[in-house]
Amino acid sequence: MIKFEIFSDPICPWCFIAKTWFDRARETYPEQEFEVIWKPFQLNPEMPLAGMDRSDYLDQKFGGRQKAIEAYRPIVNTTIEQNIKINFEFIKRTPNTLDAHRLIHWSQLEGIQDKMVSGLFKAYFQDGKDIGKKDSLIEISAASGLDEELTWRLLSSDQDKKLVADLDYNARKIGISGVPMFIIDGTYAISGAQKVEFWKKVFLEIEQNLNSKKEI
Repeated sequence: MIKFEIFSDPICPWCFIAKTWFDRARETYPEQEFEVIWKPFQLNPEMPLAGMDRSDYLDQKFGGRQKAIEAYRPIVNTTIEQNIKINFEFIKRTPNTLDAHRLIHWSQLEGIQDKMVSGLFKAYFQDGKDIGKKDSLIEISAASGLDEELTWRLLSSDQDKKLVADLDYNARKIGISGVPMFIIDGTYAISGAQKVEFWKKVFLEIEQNLNSKKEI
């Protein structure tokens, strides 16, 4: 089984695009077994816990509305060309994603991490939900299969906040400065959103390597 560690943030549009392409490629290799683990990397670790108005955030980050539009143009063009649905007009706030990353961590323990990550991406990029709010996170977690009452109690506590922060820190310590970042079997690093055809080639190479080892 090949292990993929994916460093990502659920408000990162390129991460959402990357997962879409990665999943589409995986569908063409249904018999190949993958272990996919999602790791935390906050794009805005200093974001206030209540988040920010999205317009204010974009103005602050890019230095004005026009520069923000220019920065997002490649993303918008990619989603149109690749038939990936993102409703930027629905997004009103940019959240702090610490609690979302805690959900992703807990969902790994329950074996539903990939479903949780997909749910968070959909909630934010397609439904425009504020995934920094507890109510939104409870709704997403319940739909993904986590116990609603337990998740509410955990989110109301400091459970695993330090763990998530430490994992984020360790990612930066080993040189990760942007996401998405894919680490294959702890050896090979692939940065950025890679298209379906790229991943098909990677999976084919993996399959060939595994078959050659079986023959030895």
